[in-house]
Amino acid sequence: MKFLLIAINAKFIHSNPAVRSLRAWCIERQPELAGRIDVAEYTINQPAGEIMADIYRRRPDVAAFSCYIWNWKMVQEILCELGKLLPDMPVWLGGPEVSYDPEEVLWRFPRLTGIMEGEGEETFRELADFYGRRAQEGSCPSDGLYGIRGLVYRPAGAEGRAGLRRTPPRPFVEMDDLPFPYTKEELEGPENRILYYESSRGCPYRCTYCLSSIDKTVRLRSPDLVKRDLDFFLEAKVPQVKFVDRTFNCDPAHAMGIWKYILEHDNGITNFHFEISADILTEEETALLRRMRPGLVQMEIGVQSTNPETLREIRRGSDWNRLKRNVEILRQGRNIHLHLDLIAGLPLEGGESFQKSFNDVYSCRPEQLQLGFLKVLKGSYLYERASEYGIAYTEGPPYEALFTKWLPYEEMLLFKRVEEVLELYYNSGQFAHTLPVLEQCFENPFDMYRCLAEYVEEKGYFLKSPSREYRYRLLLDFASQRDPGRRELYGELLTLDLYLRENRKNRPDFAPAPWGEAEKKRIVEFYRRESREPVYLENYVRAGYDSRQMARLTHIEGFTHPVWEPAEAKSDWGNKTGQKAAGGVPRGIFDAGEKERYWLLFDYERRDPLTRAARLVPIRL
Repeated sequence: MKFLLIAINAKFIHSNPAVRSLRAWCIERQPELAGRIDVAEYTINQPAGEIMADIYRRRPDVAAFSCYIWNWKMVQEILCELGKLLPDMPVWLGGPEVSYDPEEVLWRFPRLTGIMEGEGEETFRELADFYGRRAQEGSCPSDGLYGIRGLVYRPAGAEGRAGLRRTPPRPFVEMDDLPFPYTKEELEGPENRILYYESSRGCPYRCTYCLSSIDKTVRLRSPDLVKRDLDFFLEAKVPQVKFVDRTFNCDPAHAMGIWKYILEHDNGITNFHFEISADILTEEETALLRRMRPGLVQMEIGVQSTNPETLREIRRGSDWNRLKRNVEILRQGRNIHLHLDLIAGLPLEGGESFQKSFNDVYSCRPEQLQLGFLKVLKGSYLYERASEYGIAYTEGPPYEALFTKWLPYEEMLLFKRVEEVLELYYNSGQFAHTLPVLEQCFENPFDMYRCLAEYVEEKGYFLKSPSREYRYRLLLDFASQRDPGRRELYGELLTLDLYLRENRKNRPDFAPAPWGEAEKKRIVEFYRRESREPVYLENYVRAGYDSRQMARLTHIEGFTHPVWEPAEAKSDWGNKTGQKAAGGVPRGIFDAGEKERYWLLFDYERRDPLTRAARLVPIRL
């Protein structure tokens, strides 16, 4: 008897912890199931036919799909056809997308066997045991499934809605009873794979738009077990572990214990992602977090809105001023990637209020500002009050709000366009020097992104262009239109941003004036001097590189505008030139006889661990 647990993820780099937890639970309690339960992972970007073909080739006796808002369309498409290919195979579903109205789902898909409601570890084990006994004995009582809690199913021969059966709900499992969900082979999987992990279930908050508010009991895994699990990740040196705890720091002692362990056992490679409430961080917690290696942890912080009336209406007891203060404390440490979230379409928040929320959060200067849109999820409190709030939303997933009583469709469309340019220019981190200067031409940050979005639409630019230089050119054209007197400055700023990310030898056409033969010769001589008596590139000399190799692995660019900020010069990672001048241009690096041209060296072997920008050093030629 072969069982197949099927996960269809949003991206290839994602992993599904739910199906792995079900498999691990079964194998720990019934080791004989080890060779009979397989996990198959796909992505929503694969053709449905390709997924069906792979399931068909595996020929499972029983299949179960993990269903979420991002994959439900794909699962439905597969369900419509899979029964034609494997008509005798029982098919079960589980997950939040099918747990609210399982009878409706079963009615729509006549060949579907049933749905597992709630936490499925023990439910699936009992299902596997049921089908295993049926295979051995040849048959089982027709009501054999009724003894398994947490099911809604269609008994053999049943017709219509009246024939469906629901068993009593399944109690929550104890977190300490959950086995480690990953195998050694999975830990050694693809290089960029994100592995998800849970140290708690439930959420103490009652946010009306969130399904986590339904599970009001927070259950924590014992510290010793969490540390043992973390050792698996650390020893395997996996790139990233993402904690799926809804509010990781809701229990300060639990959070501090895990953060201390991560700090003390840092392997220099693994990154840990946490979703936290920043307004409840204590001084002890922020002090500990600021001690972390840059890149060791990253924090996702759900702000959602800074409108106090909206926060009260959605039952989100958040203190914006305290949140902002704690974010600033963390940001000053320059060691933690901060990701702040906003939601457009919440009750009592119109366009003007949302723009204020946007500007408030933008002022925190997080590494990423996620502009999301309200999802009206079945089973949430907001779902029950959607008509009262005048919320119209899409009939199918992701059930996204189209408009509300306070926010018309036109403004929602504007926010969609702003979200596209925000993602491309701010969240990419590729324009860190250009955007702050461009912002000076606008009343506020939202106004800049609004105007940029309108400019893109008016000019017919394509935001999805794969060319990086195309995106830089687009921003230069926009900046030159809004601020024509500083076109040369923007060209240099974009050149700086480009070379901080990419070691390209063909200079973009917006770069500063091309080098003359005399400059080229001095650059060659610079590398020769470094190969003999290194001042800036000692690490390359130690590695055995000659002057030509160093020239290929680094880049030198000349500037005439003060594009380099003192804050960045402060930690110059080995620069021996000393003082910096006001305005950001280092003292003592102007070349005699030139019109205020200075030179910066881009070192790609020693990147900033948080931003991945190249090491930047002022030099003399």
